[in-house]
Amino acid sequence: MNQERKADIQQQDRLPILTKAAYGLGTALDMWGFWLFPAVAFAVFNIYLGVEPWLVGLALTLIRVYDAFTDPLAGWLSDNFRSRHGRRRPFILIAGILSGLGLPLLFAVSPGWSTINFLGVSVIFWYMMGASLLYIPIISSFSVPYNSLGAELSPDYEERTSIMTYRSAMQKIFEVANFYALRFTNLAWFLIPGVENKKNTLLGIQVYTSILGVVMAIFAIVIFFRVKERYYDKVVTKIKERISLKSAFYETLKCQPFRMMMGFGAAFTLGTSLVGALGYYATVYYVCAGNTIVGDNWNFWMGVAFMIGGFLGAPLLNRVAAIIEKRNAVIIAAAIGILGYGGSWFLYNPLIPWLQTIASGTMGMAAAGLWMLHGSIGADVIDYDELHTGKRREGSFTACASYLLKLGNSGGYFVSGLILGWAGFDSSVAVQTPETIFWIRAMLASIPVVGLLIVIFFILRMPLTRQKSLDIRKALEERRGTV
Repeated sequence: MNQERKADIQQQDRLPILTKAAYGLGTALDMWGFWLFPAVAFAVFNIYLGVEPWLVGLALTLIRVYDAFTDPLAGWLSDNFRSRHGRRRPFILIAGILSGLGLPLLFAVSPGWSTINFLGVSVIFWYMMGASLLYIPIISSFSVPYNSLGAELSPDYEERTSIMTYRSAMQKIFEVANFYALRFTNLAWFLIPGVENKKNTLLGIQVYTSILGVVMAIFAIVIFFRVKERYYDKVVTKIKERISLKSAFYETLKCQPFRMMMGFGAAFTLGTSLVGALGYYATVYYVCAGNTIVGDNWNFWMGVAFMIGGFLGAPLLNRVAAIIEKRNAVIIAAAIGILGYGGSWFLYNPLIPWLQTIASGTMGMAAAGLWMLHGSIGADVIDYDELHTGKRREGSFTACASYLLKLGNSGGYFVSGLILGWAGFDSSVAVQTPETIFWIRAMLASIPVVGLLIVIFFILRMPLTRQKSLDIRKALEERRGTV
């Protein structure tokens, strides 16, 4: 192939910046629809409403387990769906709008319910479960087709990393909203008159999620009209065989590169979700001595630092991956994460509270880089699967990946609640015992480091190098043409 023809193909493989940015808007729905609830659950349901921490952790665990089972179904449905608008975009539009409208309903409880029990536990626990059982299938019907679409936007090895860089960077921006949520409840509207350092956290969250829900619906509409499905007309519609539900899960797991990718993703997810709630408790009860208003303010600034770290980390590790390949870039991202989480022992300091933002920024840089590379490698894995099966199963791979990662998250939330209970945390007092503070800090600084070491173990066994991926693309285009 002459250089002029090669350059022309490479240009066709690239997406306009506005299209990448429009695709990145979907991370807002992913972030707020899935992760806002667990981000504030302990503060709202444990600290404000008094539900025991192990019950909050149990609810979050059961929700994620249920969530993990809805994803494969959503992936199977979108893989087999056919319409004049494609197979992903109708789900993105309809489920995206419904997800935004349903977000505030997750917090539609009353403080008066705190004294009401059903089957021996707070009725608020049962509401957490019931509302989530209704909401999760809706947000899954957006999330799985949306993430599947990312693997279909370009066939180019490097451009896929660029697309995921935009997505990861924008995700960090929208993730700040999760950190800001509790600071929003510090506004004067929600402070309780005549009571020092007390606020109506529940009302603040209800107002906040109503605002975010409207934004989610608008973003879903923008994605539907701005982002197209590249593989649909030229590849998908020519495949007559439908994908079975068994293929959507069992056969997907038989793909060896996919198993390595899932090992790396699951290790990072489990290692960080195990201590996901503990960072907030370390800030409020160690750095800020139990002052929730000051702690929530610092939690926001840590979110800003996390965003800045991620915003810088995604493009930086994109360049690293272009130079030394994606696998080696994953190792560097994991090493950055080890420094951030391990360093939290020293950087969470009540005498110099701003130091904790350094830890958060480093964590954000590692997380953005790892998830950007995870998505880019995932697109290469789907090409590998097409070469061996003749099918385009982005939805199946996305759903299966989500299934395993959310199982890891669900276990992490439950263990977080157990750690708090085991450490002796008492939501009725502002000052916790030294032993409680020690174990919260120790778990925060150690468990994620173990997970990141396992990430390195798995990525070293990933067989898809740059040259291997280019060879797979060449073989596919010789067989079914270009896209």
